[in-house]
This record gives sequence, C-alpha cells and structure tokens, in this order.
Amino acid sequence: MSNPSSTPKAPNQTPGETTIPQASASTEAKPSYVKLAMRNMVSKGGKSLTHFFLTTFGLLAVLIGLAFLTR
Repeated sequence: MSNPSSTPKAPNQTPGETTIPQASASTEAKPSYVKLAMRNMVSKGGKSLTHFFLTTFGLLAVLIGLAFLTR
C-alpha cells in the first residue's frame, strides 16, 4: 500500500513540475482592482477628483492642526 498522505501525480510528471488545468487556461482573467478603480474614476468624471482633493485638503488640515497642538 502506498503512502496515503502523498498527492497523486500525473503520469510522466517530475516532483517539481506542476500542471495547469485546461479550464483556467481558456477563461479570461479578471481585471485588476487598479484597472476597475481607474475605469470607475473615468466614468464618474469630476466627482472623483473633487473627492480626492477634499480628502487631501482634509488630511493636510488634520496634520497641520495636530502639529500646532503638539508643539
């Protein structure tokens, strides 16, 4: 009886070799989160830029406020 903890190998496969299933090779890869975020920003137009600049201004205001409070 063989070792039950070992994984079954395909015929003519060396231990360091891996196989790629045929189903995943034919399917199209999902777009990355960065691509989806960029596409979303382009579709929303100026709203995303407005939120970006408001967030930047708010973060700077908080950091400058903390710098004055802690000096």
